[in-house]
Amino acid sequence: MKRPDQVYALNVDSVSKSFDGVQAVRSANLAVPIGERHALIGPNGAGKTTLFNLIAGELPLDEGKIEMFGIDITKKSVQKRAKLGLGRTFQISKLFPALNVEENLFLAGSFNKKIEFKFLKAWKNYDEERAWSHQVAEQVELTDYLDKKVSEISHGLQRQLEIGMAIAMRPRLIMLDEPAAGLSPSERIMLIKLINQLPNDVTLILIEHNMEIVLDIAEQITVLHRGSVIAEGPPSEIKRNREVQNIYFGSSNA
Repeated sequence: MKRPDQVYALNVDSVSKSFDGVQAVRSANLAVPIGERHALIGPNGAGKTTLFNLIAGELPLDEGKIEMFGIDITKKSVQKRAKLGLGRTFQISKLFPALNVEENLFLAGSFNKKIEFKFLKAWKNYDEERAWSHQVAEQVELTDYLDKKVSEISHGLQRQLEIGMAIAMRPRLIMLDEPAAGLSPSERIMLIKLINQLPNDVTLILIEHNMEIVLDIAEQITVLHRGSVIAEGPPSEIKRNREVQNIYFGSSNA
C-alpha cells in the first residue's frame, strides 16, 4: 500500500489488461519504495509476466497509470523507460549468442551513455565503455569468460550475463523475470549472491516460482491470482496467509 511520506521507484495504479476479452491483469496496484527488494509471485497464469510487460512498456495498458520515480511513464516507450533507469531480464534469455560476453556487456553499457559511434572506429577503442564492461563482468563473476561467445557458455552463466547486462545499463530499477529458471542448486546459490550484492539504492522486483529464493531475497511480496493482487506484505506474513496457502497447495492451483 502506498504511503504519502514514501519515495517510490515504481507506482502501479489500478492497471488492467485484457486479451480477446480475457482479463489478464485486473485493477492491479503495486507500490515499491526506492531500494526495496520486492517479489511478485503467483501460480502459472496469474498475470505476473503480463504485469511486467506493462511496466516495461512492451504492452499498452487498457486502464490505469504507471509512475517511475515520480514520472508518469504510462505512454512512454520501452527505450524511454530504459533511459529513466529501468533494466530488465526475461524468462527466456534475450542475449546476442553470436557475440562474446564482453561485446554483450559493451552494448548494454553503451545504451544510456549517448555514445556517438564513429565510422571505422572499432568498438574496442572505446576505453571507458570497455572498462565499465570489465567492471560489471567482475561484479557478476564473468571475468574469465569475456572472450567466450554467449552460445558457448552454460545456461547458468548466461543468466549471470543477463543480470550483468541489466547492471551495465546503470539502472535504478531492475526487474528479473524468473531468473532461477533452469538453474542447478549451485547456480541458484550464485544467483542469490549476485542479487544480494546489488547496490542498496537499486530497486529490485522479481518474478520467481522458487520460494526459497524469494524468501532469501525479498523484503516485501505481492501475490497475484487470476490477474488480481490478493495479498501483499513481508515474507513472514505471506507465509501465514490462508488464501495464499490455498492457491499454492489447494485445489485452486490445479
